[in-house]
Amino acid sequence: MSPESWQLTDDLDDFLVRAGGFLRSRPAAHTVPLTVTDTLRRHGPHYYGPEAPLFGTLAAADGTVTATVLHTPPFALSLTAVTAPGADALADRLAELRPAFTEVVAERGAAELFAAAWQRRTGREATVRRRQRLYRLDELTPPRPAPDGRPRVAGPADRALLARWFGEFGQAVGESAVRDTGAWADARISYGGVTLWEAADGTPLAMAGATKEIAGQVRVAPVYTPAELRGRGYAGAVTAEVSRAARAAGAEEVLLFADLANPTSNALYQRLGYREVADFAVWAFGD
Repeated sequence: MSPESWQLTDDLDDFLVRAGGFLRSRPAAHTVPLTVTDTLRRHGPHYYGPEAPLFGTLAAADGTVTATVLHTPPFALSLTAVTAPGADALADRLAELRPAFTEVVAERGAAELFAAAWQRRTGREATVRRRQRLYRLDELTPPRPAPDGRPRVAGPADRALLARWFGEFGQAVGESAVRDTGAWADARISYGGVTLWEAADGTPLAMAGATKEIAGQVRVAPVYTPAELRGRGYAGAVTAEVSRAARAAGAEEVLLFADLANPTSNALYQRLGYREVADFAVWAFGD
């Protein structure tokens, strides 16, 4: 098999047989495909939308997987680190099979290579929509003093609130109307995947979620405080609690992404003990 040869499929089990070891070899860098494929395995192929997902592996001549790609419409194409020839070959294959996607997300270098390849192949203008930094928890340093309130794991009675806040979070980060917020809330409640910071009277003030553990890693996401309650320390307190709980439950790596355009959140996560792993970029493609 040529190093530039991609094998694409809509069969999740087939993809995981071929790519599982590769994805688990770098659980931090591969946190997104690990958690997305685990979610699809548990909730079915249409969890993210009605269109079938697409999965792909790039292999060396000896069959060793060197890169993967996945697409869960209407979300961005998610690509692992890849060489320029691999990016070019992927652009050629996707132009035939799935030409309508609008974004790609990957580590910065891989995203740049694929964006350039896709622009050459299709003529669609490529622009950076978002730059993100992936952080890994080192030594957790909870905020002191902690804000008033206490943490509580969200339960079924919080479903409407979680769905509403997740929708507001999506609007805030420019990803509104792309996921069933109720289904998201149900999935997270099923395993205790959201923690609320609440006032003494039980009024919810902020939330932080966490993915299920897979390959030793857990990713904190999303972190959200309603606009009128920001600046009071609730996001830091609830993020610290979710991070502590993930580590206490045995996660070897606790991760999160921060938008590099938001210096406040990046500074907050570093104060809590998160340290840089890698920079990622989201590239968007015009008509």
